[in-house]
Amino acid sequence: MNKSQIPVAQKEVLSLLLDDHKKAKKLFKEFESEKSDAAKEEIASEVCMELVAHTTIEEEIFYPFLRKQSPDTFGDLLDEALVEHASAKALISQIQKMSMKDELYEAKVTVLGEYVAHHVKEEEDELFPKVISKKIELREILAQMTERKNELLHAAVAA
Repeated sequence: MNKSQIPVAQKEVLSLLLDDHKKAKKLFKEFESEKSDAAKEEIASEVCMELVAHTTIEEEIFYPFLRKQSPDTFGDLLDEALVEHASAKALISQIQKMSMKDELYEAKVTVLGEYVAHHVKEEEDELFPKVISKKIELREILAQMTERKNELLHAAVAA
């Protein structure tokens, strides 16, 4: 999705989410090409932290806001997104308790990347265009989403 074509009413919130998508894709690519086990673990840890923050702001703020605006338009897509998040979070939880020494660690990170790629495609190809076509005003949730994301990332780094 091209950010330059997003209307002002949706631009900042959708850009925040698109930037998260882009960062996750980049981290998964880096994981794939990295040779060092220590560096791979660091990348996996970062992508898990970023995904937890991203899914949390979507689940706590973005999805409920959309559902309230138009349950009929967004209901099924949001239900699917929540199921996809649950699968991703289960894998994240497993990955966070493992290391490169563990069997299936790399496979789990790779599958998480595939789940995320599928989820991102659905959001960017289906959900976001519906938000734009329905002219949903998102500016009112931007500060809340930004603050919550920063709070989650700071807590994760401090832990």
